[in-house]
Amino acid sequence: MRTDDSARQNDPARQERLRALNLELVLRRILAAEAPVSRTELAAATGLTRPTITRIVEELIAGRLVTETGTTSDGRAGRPRMGLQVSRRGPAGLGLDIRTDGLAACVVDLTGTVRHLAFAPYADTEAPAVLDRLAHMADEAVEAAAGEGLTVVTATLAVPGPTDNGIVRIAPALGWREVDAGALLRERIGHLGLACAVDNEANLAARGELRAARKLTDGPVEHFVYVSGGLDIGAGIILDGRPLRGSHGWGGELGHLTVDPDGKPCSCGARGCLQTYASLAAILGGETVPDGMMPEVAVGGWADAGRPETLAALDAAAHALGIALANVLNLLDIDTVLLGGSFTLLSAWLIAGVEAEVNQRVLSAAWAPIAVRTATIGPDAAAIGAGAAVIDRIGGDPAAWLAANR
Repeated sequence: MRTDDSARQNDPARQERLRALNLELVLRRILAAEAPVSRTELAAATGLTRPTITRIVEELIAGRLVTETGTTSDGRAGRPRMGLQVSRRGPAGLGLDIRTDGLAACVVDLTGTVRHLAFAPYADTEAPAVLDRLAHMADEAVEAAAGEGLTVVTATLAVPGPTDNGIVRIAPALGWREVDAGALLRERIGHLGLACAVDNEANLAARGELRAARKLTDGPVEHFVYVSGGLDIGAGIILDGRPLRGSHGWGGELGHLTVDPDGKPCSCGARGCLQTYASLAAILGGETVPDGMMPEVAVGGWADAGRPETLAALDAAAHALGIALANVLNLLDIDTVLLGGSFTLLSAWLIAGVEAEVNQRVLSAAWAPIAVRTATIGPDAAAIGAGAAVIDRIGGDPAAWLAANR
């Protein structure tokens, strides 16, 4: 007769849960490794037995999540061991981004490598028209990925505004309110069979920058504020290596922090928002951009030429941005700011002014000066971060992927 303990140990549900946890543990170790790792190294790092590691690795290889690659040495005596790394010909993610200068579609594989990146212009900001164009780009991206042996399994749309289960609550720069972008996207790309999600573009860009920063020896890794300039001004906040999203996932609306209570009216309905002083539209001030030229490039060219109106607009933007950021940094005790999106190409004219403001206004700056830097990835960060969402999805539950693809 079995005891209660033995019955629990042999419970199928319990065993399946243990298997899922072990799969996740091993895959995350391989995902995080900078070089191929051996089965022996995985056993030592995870505490799992060698037979368990062997079984798990066989499952991951069969599911096209991991591949064997040459040999590796773990520093011990004896012959080299077979190395394991994340597969470059398995599942991949599709990122779709609505930008100031156009639309972007990006495919990212499980190694975090960009395998496809395409752009298209758009003029009509109505949601159906925008998503029609993105759906066409999605078809092209999936086809291009298949040509490289990849299977796109997720699509994530980056939008300049707060989202809630696929619904864009408000995106003032696009004129969207209560738009079910998730449903509209699924209607248009349902034939591709992809899992669809919608998220704020600054949050996705910050996640992309976090991945890039972890590959640098001198870059910020665990704590930073990523500022996305473009259609709107958003912020992706990384604390302790994790995104800070707030209770509803709507955190980071930096563009709608008040910098002047009696200031200019904003499209959100308030007055004196940062958006009205530091957005790309505010910097342009109604100036017409030459056909075919990115607005950021036009502004940079005018600034390079010493155009007084442009330089004054950039100074005003830096001043307002510094005031808004000082409030965030005082509250959260973060000492690194990354300027991304459209601000990437304008950072040469913004960094000094923003740094001057935050270092004057942030209490802790006397002991820990605030560093304001150009973002690593640049304007493509949101599209890349959206595509890389597949890594978190599969890395967080490889058992579900394997079950669905047997």
